[in-house]
Amino acid sequence: VQLQASGGGLVQPGGSLRLSCVASGNIFSVNVMAWYRQAPGKQRALVAAVDPDGRMTIVDAVKGRFTISRNNAKNTVYLQMNNLKPEDTAVYFCHLAQRTETYWGQGTQVTVSS
Repeated sequence: VQLQASGGGLVQPGGSLRLSCVASGNIFSVNVMAWYRQAPGKQRALVAAVDPDGRMTIVDAVKGRFTISRNNAKNTVYLQMNNLKPEDTAVYFCHLAQRTETYWGQGTQVTVSS
C-alpha cells in the first residue's frame, strides 16, 4: 500500500488549503483514513479521521475550521483547512489503517505565515 499526499504550501493567516491523499495497492473496503500533523519539536498528533461510512473524528484544536472527507471509489481522503492559523504550521501526514495494518504517506508541509 502506498499513500501519496499533496496540496500543502505557504498560506497567509485566515487562508485555506485542501490536502489530498490517494491510496494505492491492496486496499480493503473497510479502513480508516486520517490526517496527522507534526510541528517542529512536537510529536505527531491526530488531526482528523474518517471511516468508510463517513463518520468523522476531528480534534478540538481544528474543529469548526477543518473538514475531513473521503471518496471511497478513488481511495482518496481530503482535508479542507479553512481559517488557517500560524499554529497550524506543520508537516501533515495521511494515514491508513485496515485490519492489523497501518500505513503512512510521505508528508506535506503546510506553513501559515504572513
